[in-house]
Amino acid sequence: MKLLIADDDPQMVRALRITLAAHGYEVVVASDGAAAVATAAQAHPDLIMLDLGMPQLDGIEVIQALRGWTSVPIIVVSGRTGSADKVEALDAGADDFVTKPFQVDELLARLRALSRRAAPAGESTVGFGDVVVDLATKTVTRSGARVHLTPTEWRMLEHLARHPGALVTRQDLLKEIWGSEQVADSGYLRLYMSQLRKKLEREPGSPEHLLTESGMGYRLVL
Repeated sequence: MKLLIADDDPQMVRALRITLAAHGYEVVVASDGAAAVATAAQAHPDLIMLDLGMPQLDGIEVIQALRGWTSVPIIVVSGRTGSADKVEALDAGADDFVTKPFQVDELLARLRALSRRAAPAGESTVGFGDVVVDLATKTVTRSGARVHLTPTEWRMLEHLARHPGALVTRQDLLKEIWGSEQVADSGYLRLYMSQLRKKLEREPGSPEHLLTESGMGYRLVL
């Protein structure tokens, strides 16, 4: 179970990282709000533990940003004790709220409860590099920012994302996009793949994830 801890208190993060790792969690960390959003997009955690008072983006803004593209369970761990703060966090999309200081046993119990409610990893999202493809909402984000795709670009990416690692032939893509494998590929697939790489690859000219299988088709490598 991968857990993202977003908190700007290094001592708190260090203690939680040691404790949670000892209980079997794979821990990744972020020290400010912007880093939290970017790390969530890159690391695809199963759970997120979030402080409210962080630089760059505060916790509420982070929750709102995350809820624009993911339903991963979020537990707020904050020193703020007012009911208004709790209501605001829960209304923004948090799943639970724990007040600092807290008992480790209580925190672990709440994390276990949230993990039981979490959707199985990979059920509706596919991630590669800093890109997250949400097949349920038909959205794509890169480093937490929404990426606009044309309808044809989306259909091409969606088909590849539903078969990660597998060769998808040109004929399969032509049938998926235009409804018939008899449609002639007059360079259209290359054009749309080039556009996808420009939008989603770190170096479009040397793609790491959206690969061409010469003479056969394409493959999405996670």
